[in-house]
Amino acid sequence: MTTDVLQIELRKAERSRIQEVDFNHLPFGKHFSDHMFVADFIDGQWQNQQIVPFDNFTINPALSALHYGQSIFEGMKAYKNDEGDVLLFNPLANFERMNESARRMCMATLPEEVFMGGLEALLRVDADWVPSTPNSSLYIRPYMFASDNYLGVAPSKTYRFCIFTCPVGAYYSNPPKLKVETEYIRSAPGGTGYAKCAGNYAASMYPTLLAQQQGYDQLIWTDAREHKYIEESGTMNIMFVIDGKLVTPATSDSILKGTTRAAIIAIAKHWGMEVEERLVSIDEVISGIESGRLTEAFGAGTAVGASAYALIGYNGKDHMLPEFAPEESFAVRVSNYLGDLRTGKIDDPFGWVQKI
Repeated sequence: MTTDVLQIELRKAERSRIQEVDFNHLPFGKHFSDHMFVADFIDGQWQNQQIVPFDNFTINPALSALHYGQSIFEGMKAYKNDEGDVLLFNPLANFERMNESARRMCMATLPEEVFMGGLEALLRVDADWVPSTPNSSLYIRPYMFASDNYLGVAPSKTYRFCIFTCPVGAYYSNPPKLKVETEYIRSAPGGTGYAKCAGNYAASMYPTLLAQQQGYDQLIWTDAREHKYIEESGTMNIMFVIDGKLVTPATSDSILKGTTRAAIIAIAKHWGMEVEERLVSIDEVISGIESGRLTEAFGAGTAVGASAYALIGYNGKDHMLPEFAPEESFAVRVSNYLGDLRTGKIDDPFGWVQKI
């Protein structure tokens, strides 16, 4: 896709901060690129499209988003190939999901030319910030928030859309330890679980903190009615290899439709692997680990890629997951394959990779 960037005002930073960053040591989400894209929804249309230096916003204390939570976001990544070209991975999937979140949160939707036009223009300006070091990428955060300065429980009439980026390394340095959550819930049928909205993450922090105090890294969320069926994890969708099949909870209005999840499913089918999207009970997973029928459990997400778990804690007992040589592990093979796709090292049979 090509976009007309002439309609986007450009105000460049007076001095780049790129020399301050050690690209061989990139903590996740700590360094931010020089510029950001902003646009405002006013009087029923998107306007004031600009690329400006990354900086603070000045906000009113009555800003609607601060009081009533109309705030959504996406997570994407850009990569470089061996020739130095900047590559995006399936950006339209993120665009479509962002609008799905916007509709659920009663917010203005984005035209493709604003989302993609702003994204492409920003990546051209900050192309030098896309890392080429191993296991690194440029994390992209598009987000939108209500910008009315008004106290009253009603949808805002104005919104601000912004995209900023940050060079990042691996999200997890070691395989995470997960605890099955059977008291608190992340979402419920009819709620906002499938929307990538800020409130979902805020509500998850306290139970996650409790698990971290017990030595775990993240939670496995279960259904709100019975705490019987697995839904997703804190920063990722969740997948299993059971009897040689890729098994994952079917998406619903309480489970985020992960773009990495969808890509892994497509790759597994492309490789001839049987895939089951269905209800997955905790009992099935625990008995599968104990019997050896379940050989892998891993998370899938933009930030984490395909991240194998070290163990699953349930009812006070830790269940260790098998360790495999890299060539034997589906999670490692699919993670490597995704990495090669995203960096242009292999042909893309899916049409996902877009050169900027």
